[in-house]
Amino acid sequence: MTLTTAKRLTQYAHGGGCACKIPPGELEGIVGDLIGSVPITDPAGELLVGLDDGDDAAVVAIQDGLATVLTTDFFTPVVDDPFDWGRIAAANALSDVYAMGGRPVVAVNLLGWPRDVLPLELAAEVLRGGLTVAHEAGCHLAGGHSVDDPEPKYGLAVTGLADPDRLMRNNAGRAGLPLSLTKPLGLGVLNNRHKSTGEVFQQAIDTMTALNRDASRAALEAGVECATDVTGFGLLGHLYKLVRASGVSAVIDAAAVPYLDGARDALRDGFVSGGTRRNLDWVAPHSDLGGIDGDEALLLADAQTSGGLLIVGEIPGAPVIGELVPKGDYAISVR
Repeated sequence: MTLTTAKRLTQYAHGGGCACKIPPGELEGIVGDLIGSVPITDPAGELLVGLDDGDDAAVVAIQDGLATVLTTDFFTPVVDDPFDWGRIAAANALSDVYAMGGRPVVAVNLLGWPRDVLPLELAAEVLRGGLTVAHEAGCHLAGGHSVDDPEPKYGLAVTGLADPDRLMRNNAGRAGLPLSLTKPLGLGVLNNRHKSTGEVFQQAIDTMTALNRDASRAALEAGVECATDVTGFGLLGHLYKLVRASGVSAVIDAAAVPYLDGARDALRDGFVSGGTRRNLDWVAPHSDLGGIDGDEALLLADAQTSGGLLIVGEIPGAPVIGELVPKGDYAISVR
């Protein structure tokens, strides 16, 4: 852990990373009327996954045995180092394709930059970071779009390919199956501490820049049909969307959930984002949290950036943190 001496990008944005998302309850109110509202004549392909269940990406079947997976994700700086921010934002955007069981093929940049405030050399470093991770993923990064923006923002629009018969969807969960988590939690509180103090947490950077590619492949090989990635709505928020879409409930073993080193210290010292508190407010009415204290509940709702996959099933190296059960009085119970 060191103190950054570079120009602090996080100070030029009101929020950071996926914690700056519009709260889940408000977002559903915005997009609710769009679901199935405008029928398409002569569509180019069958829409397999759309807005209905708030899944990670859109999927369109384009021919027998082949579907396109499309997503976009961008956010304000989550770390001060521009190269690392670019890497994190790219890994986060690619994750939505992996969460659906797809393989990213091509992406384009999305860049907002306060050109009269921050040097363009920093923007070039952000783009270089994104390119580095895209190349690691075997994904072309070709062009994109930029705007002059009061706050810096960066991300990707990604197109991938998938087998339409082997998708991982958030509405395919079945009671009796285990829940596995492929990355530890705690990114939100560590990132918030970084924004507030300038402390650099390499364990958080390493986690956020790690691709979910291998976990996605392992899940497909294991026959997994249901998964989602854990980002701005926290573990509880993304799990709630999954069980609601699947018509089941979930039981979480709080002691089995992994956390990054320093996460509990950051929570203890008060580095909790507004996004995390809004996540908890959203899921609490649908959850039995009586088995844990308020701090543990905040960690489970912690707004992650470029988090891991939440898999309905088991894969090597990913701890089992709970299971799906028949639908009950609560969508989620934590013990």
